[in-house]
Amino acid sequence: TLLALAFIDADTQLLPDDLTLPLLWGGLAANLFGLFVPLASAVIGAIAGYLVLWTVYWLFKLVRGKEGMGYGDFKLLAALGAWMGWKMLPLIVLLSSVVGAAIGIGLLVFKGRDHNVPLAFGPYLAIAGAIALFFGPTLIRIYLPG
Repeated sequence: TLLALAFIDADTQLLPDDLTLPLLWGGLAANLFGLFVPLASAVIGAIAGYLVLWTVYWLFKLVRGKEGMGYGDFKLLAALGAWMGWKMLPLIVLLSSVVGAAIGIGLLVFKGRDHNVPLAFGPYLAIAGAIALFFGPTLIRIYLPG
């Protein structure tokens, strides 16, 4: 689902509810019995994931007067929070931001891309979510030992 969402968003600038919402509910259902994280962590992850990007959206809109991302990004981060719990959200946001910034700067410098042309954020969230799923605990132990 993450792969499909990444390609769809890169192509259309949309993250369809037909994929993001079942991914969200699937994460909550999978953690109903603590498959990846306790249910409470999954629910808080879904709520926090949505609210973090919703807050960024509104702050950006207040400062710049235009939208900086779409609601699909909120739902995708909520889904990732539902699967991996709230403790993985900072890592996912950090990874997606770093990868997105690096690629965005690369496109500006090497391809002459206009900085006013929107860049889909969903692919970077999907990549960061996959990295967090497979390597998240290891990455957190490396950077936050103890």
